[in-house]
Amino acid sequence: MAEVELADVLVELADTLVDDFDVIDFLNVLTGRCVQLLDVSAAGLLLTDELGTLQVVAASTERTRLLELFQLQTDQGPCVDCFRTGLPVSVADLPMAGRWPRFAAAAAEVGFAAVHAVPMRLRKEVIGALNFFGTNPGALDDGKLRMGQALADVATIGLLQHRAIHRRDVLTEQLQTALNSRVTIEQAKGVLAERLHVDMDRAFEILRSHSRNHNRRLSELAQAIVDGSEHVPPDSSQARNNPPDLKP
Repeated sequence: MAEVELADVLVELADTLVDDFDVIDFLNVLTGRCVQLLDVSAAGLLLTDELGTLQVVAASTERTRLLELFQLQTDQGPCVDCFRTGLPVSVADLPMAGRWPRFAAAAAEVGFAAVHAVPMRLRKEVIGALNFFGTNPGALDDGKLRMGQALADVATIGLLQHRAIHRRDVLTEQLQTALNSRVTIEQAKGVLAERLHVDMDRAFEILRSHSRNHNRRLSELAQAIVDGSEHVPPDSSQARNNPPDLKP
């Protein structure tokens, strides 16, 4: 029965990895399904940002979210250790374990007595950790820990795929922008060459010199020349290299 439920959850998570992928919704679904499937009281998820710093991104309850934030602020707790080592962490009885005293005290205040964490890891890359909380002391059996790790693995693959696609899209957009700018610059060179009666090499020298002397982006200046909103004098390239004669 548990295997069937796990399969259903994996299908549900996979269904979210479509065109309109909403990361926050995906991770909130994940924490909610962890609670249902693993029979824990709450779940929370921490991920690294672009600087490699852990951030709370999802939690099944508000008290869990606040506890996860406290864990980051104090730099101690199961998710922090799990992320740093890339290994699962399991503490069946927080008050008796003597680990992370400040975190254990905060967890007790909101009613948690047991905690477990699994890494969000693909090969050697660890991007976060998934936390499971229990209100009563007790170990999470091996089968449920494996289920938790399987859910974390699926989520990790989805997130890394999303990041890769996002990076690819950004690079594609940057490349397209560069190509568009190149076309505009070529058009501006043609305008200057015709207007100033110079060849294309000389037109580019004038364009680049005017851009540098006036702290303008080359592509923006080129667009202004093409649409006729700006005119460049023919001696623009001499402005920087030949300063005015200051003799009396």
